[in-house]
Amino acid sequence: MPQHPTEWDVTLPSPSRESALNQLAGWLGVQDRYWDIWGTEHRADPAVIAAILASKRIPIQSAETLDGAARDWLLQERLALLPPCVVTSRNDPWLPLAFPPGGDTRVDIEITLEDGGKRTFPASAEVVAGVPFEGREWLLARVALPGDVPLGYHQLVLRAGAETRQAALIHCPDQVFDPLPDGRKAAGIAISLYGLRSRRNWGCGDFTDLIAFGRWAWQRAGASFVALNPLHAIANRVPYNTSPYLPASTYYRNFLYLDIEAIPEFDESLLARRCRETVEPELQVLRDAPLVDYERVARIKTFFLRLLYREFLRGGAGRRAAFDEYRRAEGNLLERFAVYSALDETLRRRDKNLWIWPDWPEAYRDPDSAAVREFASRRWRNVEFWQFVYWLVDQQAAQVQRELKAEGMPIGLYHDLALATDRCGSDLWAHRDSYAQGCRVGAPPDDFSPKGQDWAFPPPDAGHHRASGYRLFAAAIRNNARHGGALRIDHVMRFFRLYWIPEGCDATQGTYVREPWRDLLRIVALESHRQQVMVIGEDLGTVEQYVREGLAGFGVLSYRLLYFERAENARFKRPDEYPVNAVVSSTTHDLPTLAGWWLGRDIESRYAANLLPNDTVRHDQLRSRLDDKHKLIEVLHDLQLLPADYPRDAAQTPDLNGDLHSAVVGFLASAPSRLFVLNQEDLTKETEQQNLPGSTSQYPNWRRKMKYSIEELHESPLVQDFLAMLRHWLQKSGRTPLPRG
Repeated sequence: MPQHPTEWDVTLPSPSRESALNQLAGWLGVQDRYWDIWGTEHRADPAVIAAILASKRIPIQSAETLDGAARDWLLQERLALLPPCVVTSRNDPWLPLAFPPGGDTRVDIEITLEDGGKRTFPASAEVVAGVPFEGREWLLARVALPGDVPLGYHQLVLRAGAETRQAALIHCPDQVFDPLPDGRKAAGIAISLYGLRSRRNWGCGDFTDLIAFGRWAWQRAGASFVALNPLHAIANRVPYNTSPYLPASTYYRNFLYLDIEAIPEFDESLLARRCRETVEPELQVLRDAPLVDYERVARIKTFFLRLLYREFLRGGAGRRAAFDEYRRAEGNLLERFAVYSALDETLRRRDKNLWIWPDWPEAYRDPDSAAVREFASRRWRNVEFWQFVYWLVDQQAAQVQRELKAEGMPIGLYHDLALATDRCGSDLWAHRDSYAQGCRVGAPPDDFSPKGQDWAFPPPDAGHHRASGYRLFAAAIRNNARHGGALRIDHVMRFFRLYWIPEGCDATQGTYVREPWRDLLRIVALESHRQQVMVIGEDLGTVEQYVREGLAGFGVLSYRLLYFERAENARFKRPDEYPVNAVVSSTTHDLPTLAGWWLGRDIESRYAANLLPNDTVRHDQLRSRLDDKHKLIEVLHDLQLLPADYPRDAAQTPDLNGDLHSAVVGFLASAPSRLFVLNQEDLTKETEQQNLPGSTSQYPNWRRKMKYSIEELHESPLVQDFLAMLRHWLQKSGRTPLPRG
């Protein structure tokens, strides 16, 4: 139910195209103005508003078509007896209803619960407002759910007189799950899983490496969790398809992370074991390489997975029963991704130039086409093979979380859900109706990106998601929270509004479109309780106050970075100025490491990649960086985190030496924020960041391996010094105590 009566404005627009555009835009959440990070107001061009409405399938040709669209929308959305989906909560259990003039407000309600149970009850709706429409007054009303309706995904049938309406009912908690009792603080180490090195992996970090790293982080440092890059499935092709933040599928994880030798069928397959000996020289080359070679690793692992699938087909009923249960639970979502994977593999084998599905033969571009159905039927074994692969991924991810929790790690895995999805990937092929066509998502200009950002993927269609009971949205949260103790949501402002850029416009010409944030956050809360994960919202950039208030109301932790937390005169905020309900961290994948920031490596990398216009800009940025370094040293001195005789002139500290490194880690650990995340690169003082925004082939994005292997983490004296420093600050700041022994 809307919180304010003004949200129920049902006055039809006056007969002019401009007024009709503005009225419909307001109803559909399209903002006609917004304020940027500097407080400057921007008014959206009417052509931009029209293009966004068109992408929402609104006929914009004339005042008459817009008037008809407005009338239809009101009758289907505002004045329908019952919306197609209602998301309620324990503190807001109301069903919103609307009755025509003279309508009987007595209703009968039947709820089919998720577990098959039933709840039936008659009710007299409480009228909350009367609104005029076409000369008559309609009644807006509400009915409260019975107190014994459990949390979950249900189906509701409502009867009022001769009219019957069905709706999805999602009943949710009012806050996300919190696994840390009494406001306890915790700390973790962030890694890029693909970058883990070991003497046994196949050239890319895998789930067995992750278990080893997690045990090391918990036993040797007292870390309560391991924070991961998104593990989403990607195309595993370079240089344009390796970003974990631009996945082929947001619902399933990359099979590159599988430990092939840990799959039960490997020990049962004589052929697989013999082939393993044959490929060892190539695997050693892949291990020794400083960068991940996605294509070669994927090719080798796919070959072995096919051998193991054959072994699986000859195996016992126990494994088959577990596999079939996983397929049944995942349903059409997994089926479509497996068909896509099989088609992609088959068509590329025929023609190496078919990189993306928009280039496929036209008959295969529609997942519901006769050609796709015929392919799935004829090549059903290949489709089942890919279902088998993603079942294995799910099994091994579950094993990691089980083992880390068994070790005593309080949170375990901290997963990351990307904002974007590759417009040429599986999600857009399989679920095209869930996205608005003709617009792209991005960000308006700010001090980080003066020309704005164009992320080149389409925005979600909120109306379609609601009409389908938020099925895909819930699946994205559920599948990414699965087998973890925390979930970071990239660009969490997406739940409130997204910046839409129409085709033919650049990133300075878009505007914001509001999203049904209460519905979305309630579903996040439901899934967080079911999966028992805490939730972190990455709220960097242009953030309206109501966004932070809304997130805080649901218990979603804010995300605060050292580089951006500034006060007056651009001074660095002191630790006690950081919020309690937040994650504090040194950096992200898109920003320089601590050592790299100190050396200006990010500036030099952008210059080398031709991302800076000239040498003058480079020198200006280096001078500005020196000023920031002065400011950081000043606040560290004020807090007595540096020795009294430590130079206050940053120019006298050419690199991130031991005193400075310890002081910065201590600065962050001492913040009152619930979680502290230290990037692995910042623990071991590495200088190169994982991703250089704006670059493609000019920089090895998403491929860089960590400096130390898993074995060297245990053996290196320098790493032991880093660990001792980290343990000191975690103990002093009252974060998770070290395990016994």
